[in-house]
Amino acid sequence: MIFRKLAVAAALLSSCSFYSYADIETKKIEKVIETSMARFDVPGMAVAIVENDQVVLAKGFGVSHLDTGKKVNKDTLFGIASNTKAFTAAALAKLIDEGKLSWDDKVIDHLPEFRLYDPYVTREMTIRDLLSHRSGLGLGQGDLMIWPDTDKSIDEIIAGLKYLKPASSFRSKYAYNNLMFVTAGEVVARVSGMSWNDYIEKNILQPLDMKNSRAGFSRIPSSNKNWATGHIPMDGQLHPFFVNYLEDFRGAGAIASSVSDMSHWLRTQLAHGKMPNGQQLFTEKQQQQMWHPHITSMASKSAYEAYHQQFRGYGLGWSIEDFHGIKKLGHGGGILGMVSQVTLLPEKNLGIVILSNQQAFSALSAVTYEVLEDALDLEDKDWVEDLAKKHFEGKKEAYANAKPETPADYQAKLPNINYTGTLHDNWYGDVVIEELNGQLRIDFTHTKRLKGQLEHYTGNTFIVKWDEKLLEADAYIEFQMSPDNRVSSAKMRAVSTAVTDFSFDFRNLDLRAKK
Repeated sequence: MIFRKLAVAAALLSSCSFYSYADIETKKIEKVIETSMARFDVPGMAVAIVENDQVVLAKGFGVSHLDTGKKVNKDTLFGIASNTKAFTAAALAKLIDEGKLSWDDKVIDHLPEFRLYDPYVTREMTIRDLLSHRSGLGLGQGDLMIWPDTDKSIDEIIAGLKYLKPASSFRSKYAYNNLMFVTAGEVVARVSGMSWNDYIEKNILQPLDMKNSRAGFSRIPSSNKNWATGHIPMDGQLHPFFVNYLEDFRGAGAIASSVSDMSHWLRTQLAHGKMPNGQQLFTEKQQQQMWHPHITSMASKSAYEAYHQQFRGYGLGWSIEDFHGIKKLGHGGGILGMVSQVTLLPEKNLGIVILSNQQAFSALSAVTYEVLEDALDLEDKDWVEDLAKKHFEGKKEAYANAKPETPADYQAKLPNINYTGTLHDNWYGDVVIEELNGQLRIDFTHTKRLKGQLEHYTGNTFIVKWDEKLLEADAYIEFQMSPDNRVSSAKMRAVSTAVTDFSFDFRNLDLRAKK
């Protein structure tokens, strides 16, 4: 926790200056971290805290994999997921500083093939629109093109955008969307003449001396075994679950990093773009753009009760809100079995990054709030226990309601053969329904992990049970039948939106029988 000391006077040459600084009692921080890990059943966590341009803590806790027992340290790599978005924004800021584009450039000027459902939005979409979640697309809409681990190329992903029907009008509403950041990453590639991955590594990570970080899991050298595996809790146990750190997400979520490396990123952010080596990564002018709310959303009652949130919005790759009257920037990142959290209080020159290999965000928030509490001299509160109570009560309720209700008017199904065939969605591609050994099976042809069995629910509605249960993504599939009782189309939706990750956006599929 952070404890402020009185300002001390020191004579420097002919002048007298006063300096206030924080004394971090690392043992107390570590106790909070260890308590949070134990309370939320987190195998491994790494934490770095930066204040007044100094790294006051950078340390790993627990293990990177339950089976191996290998210890987490400050250099252990985790997938930072959506914390990548701020790096993509910084890459564009750097290119803008070089005069190669502007925030208000039209996307089609750099990606001529870029098309959205609405021609007007296609024509008017700017770089800053891509980065501020105001495109009109819905929460996670189209994510099945990249989640979990598809075989689609960047060209195929961009080609699919024009089939996504908007959920709201352009620039009218905040809705978190990954595909616009994938597109932004491709803008970086076109403008710079190198891939997004190469640009990020050569022009962002290397100048920052983030020596172990990479813009994609496959780019981690084979000699570096110091990386974490995610863990998913199910049936009272933790299950190690490997994913490639969202490599398909590219500019939206593909970076692998450590808290040691991320501390350089925090210092640079808090120094208005000046890196620890004294050179400028991007100008303060561009940082002001990235830290300015470009779209707002309703303030949360629970957040007001917790820390007096009055507003919240989104800049360019950063979430922005007030925390007890202080401007707070940050972002979360989530992968199946792994989450991360970055927090900045620019007025206090304070930055925090937490990486973990379990998917309990509340475990990270508890540590963050404990640090912020002392940084702002707030009333003492047991954040670990407070958030744990809400977390576990919420999970209990979500899982209790996750099972489908018994149909009020059960109807028999048709013979299995009537449901078989290939369905096609214009943005995702082919989904195959076939009968194997008397059971109906479903195969999302671009996604290795989305294979499963159909269990009859009622009439022409089935429940998809994925072979990989740890996905926690059971879904309804409702077939519409032609006059000759063959499938003409199908709609899907998650059985439980409280349990299933929003990136399983089955609800946005428009499946039609393939001719």
